[in-house]
Amino acid sequence: MGFWNFASRSATLLHCACSVFAVAEKRSAWKHLQTTQHGSVAFELGNQTYLANIKHPKAVLSGNYSAIATRQDSPVPLTVIFAEGDVVTGDYLQGVITSYLEGDDVFSEDFLEALYIASNSTGGNPILDTSALTYLSGLAPKHIFLDSSFGGRRLSSNVPVIYIAAPSNLTAGPYAASISETSIAFSTVYRLYRDSYRDFLYGTYDSNDGTGSFRPVSIHQSRFWDPMIPVPSRIYSWGDPRPLAGSRVAIKDLYDMRGLVTSGGSQAWASITGPANATAPSVQRIVDLGGVPVGKYKLAQFASGADPWEWQDEHYPFNPRGDGWLTCSASSSGGGCSVAAYSWLDFAIGSDTGSSMRRPAAVSGTYGNRPSQGMMTLEGVMPLGAATDTAGVFSRNVKDWVRFAKNWYIPELCQDSSITGLSPLVVPNSYSFPKRILYLTDYLPLKNPAAEEILQEFIRNMTAVFGMTVEDFNLTAVVGNTTDEVPKYDALNNATQIIDTITQYQEVGKPLLATWSSLYDGRFPPIDPARRPYWKSYDESVYNDTLYNQSLATKRAAVDWFETNILYSTPESCSESIMLWDIGTGGLPSYREESLNSNPNTTAFLAVTPPTAGISGASLCPIYGCVDMTIPIGQVPYASNVTFVEEMVPVTVSVIAKRGCDFMLWNMWEKLADEGMLRTIKTGRTAF
Repeated sequence: MGFWNFASRSATLLHCACSVFAVAEKRSAWKHLQTTQHGSVAFELGNQTYLANIKHPKAVLSGNYSAIATRQDSPVPLTVIFAEGDVVTGDYLQGVITSYLEGDDVFSEDFLEALYIASNSTGGNPILDTSALTYLSGLAPKHIFLDSSFGGRRLSSNVPVIYIAAPSNLTAGPYAASISETSIAFSTVYRLYRDSYRDFLYGTYDSNDGTGSFRPVSIHQSRFWDPMIPVPSRIYSWGDPRPLAGSRVAIKDLYDMRGLVTSGGSQAWASITGPANATAPSVQRIVDLGGVPVGKYKLAQFASGADPWEWQDEHYPFNPRGDGWLTCSASSSGGGCSVAAYSWLDFAIGSDTGSSMRRPAAVSGTYGNRPSQGMMTLEGVMPLGAATDTAGVFSRNVKDWVRFAKNWYIPELCQDSSITGLSPLVVPNSYSFPKRILYLTDYLPLKNPAAEEILQEFIRNMTAVFGMTVEDFNLTAVVGNTTDEVPKYDALNNATQIIDTITQYQEVGKPLLATWSSLYDGRFPPIDPARRPYWKSYDESVYNDTLYNQSLATKRAAVDWFETNILYSTPESCSESIMLWDIGTGGLPSYREESLNSNPNTTAFLAVTPPTAGISGASLCPIYGCVDMTIPIGQVPYASNVTFVEEMVPVTVSVIAKRGCDFMLWNMWEKLADEGMLRTIKTGRTAF
């Protein structure tokens, strides 16, 4: 380590330095806001708010830094650059910083208060040439740290240079540098974004304490009542080869994350439950792939199918689409709406038992899926139906969606057949595509003729690209005309309801009621109306193991029939046909406010079964175990009952394939994206 104070400069260089000192004056000063309960520091630089994990920094270097030590509560904003090549030029450094500014939403010029330049040179003796020294002098940082490999040449500048050994675990990007007399600590920096649509419960970040745990961000902007969500610099992951490196992911608050309380959307449950001591394998898989969980999002309490106006514990999340007053649908509502709202968020994972991924995707105009039954373990996830629960992902971009899915869903994380009651799941990465499109006439056409025309164009595109034929198909009639041995809709609906009712009461309702009663003099816990009457009147003598196993057997018989007679594999295709229907609004607005749904040209709660169908279409794959994906294909105008101007509502299509043919569908969507027929979705009022 060495300290160098620089003396003379040429007139040209002095001029450069003076002009940059003016720039340096424009760099915003560190403004301490608060130290959190977990020891992190919230601060401002300019008009942006940040969080630095100073309790557990990314890297710490020991040494004698008494000449530059700072107060403990005033870390120095610092930028780390890993330089390539044996000769580092000013143009190179300028290009790197420009790429940081253009490619990252966390980094800003305020982090140039200090610089650390490390070297990736293989030559062993990199140098900074004269242009690099001129450029650095022009930036006028408070401190310059150089990798000790640069020590072969004496530099000259009017800023002290300190030689240090590069920490092995440090990556490029912005940091908060805490400089004491004996060490420099490089702390990870997060930008704190306002959750202005209030789709999240709270933000989260990696504790970095070596235990694999997470910490909540209990910071709100009091003026707006919005939680603040921490997102790390994307620069940190630029050299990371993992498929989800740096991807920011919102997590439904059914999934356990070590160190965080899993609430299930219930304050009563949260009050009797301690922080999770392990992270759900499905979430850990995302972390292992390089993904970054940034927050727990809102859900209908205990993953129920509650209407927006039935939410009590939480303020219902806001949908950015249209007039801002549309429904987010039910259980995974915060996930679909947050992906539709925020460009700083890449994905959200949720669960689908009855419709809870697919409907939020439909009303937010995002890509979302209910995977084949058994695709993902739900260990460490608050259950609703166990044998009917699934885990899905929301995305705005087809290619990103496919990349996430193909890396997330792996055989090692499939559910055991003892849970699903079905045959072991096989998921080929198939490019053998269906030959037919079954247009379900019991659920189509879409209610809005303009939306139906968008659907018809989508069908024409699919038939052209894949050489498919289209057939009208009435599934309700087919099921109704089967032999008595084939379970009918009433029995199937009853079976899945029994599975859901027994599972959730035994694993959630019963322990909550018992604990609450013991704590509060026999009182029933304060829970939302979607679950209150069912748990109050639950009869364990009726809802027993025998009834549960009978329901599983009924479901298994239905799946076997469906995969033999309706959607089946052939040597030419994983799923000989796909079925099209609509889980969304049919191109009409559906509002978060109950009274607005009584006006003309609106559609009320989405779970209404069409008069032409024998069962809600959302129940088809929970019954038959199949894969069902929601695909945004366009948007149509509507007259808003809130803004009183014309707004746009998303149009989506639901696509069903045989169980196990998920990757086949994702390969189809990639092909349609390549053909320009599926597009990346925008955030905000309009999806397109």
